[in-house]
Amino acid sequence: MTKKKEKSALLSSLGHDVPAALVVFLVALPLCLGIALASKAPPFAGLIAGIVGGIVVGAVSGSHVSVSGPAAGLTVIVAAAILKAPSYEA
Repeated sequence: MTKKKEKSALLSSLGHDVPAALVVFLVALPLCLGIALASKAPPFAGLIAGIVGGIVVGAVSGSHVSVSGPAAGLTVIVAAAILKAPSYEA
């Protein structure tokens, strides 16, 4: 596909991509906040982690359809990492 066709295809699907992204964000947001609170981290840290994680996975995956989000099983790992990191608050 030429660059012009790729750009046209990207713009034509934007009307469907934005609402889908909003729905995924609204589903993942409480999970990110819940995992942060369960890990005894500030809720803002969960919000930032969710946003950065979504952008990184979307950019790195190279897939046309990918969804990333928090996994509740990581709560114990995150909590242990926070306890071992003496400068988390900084």
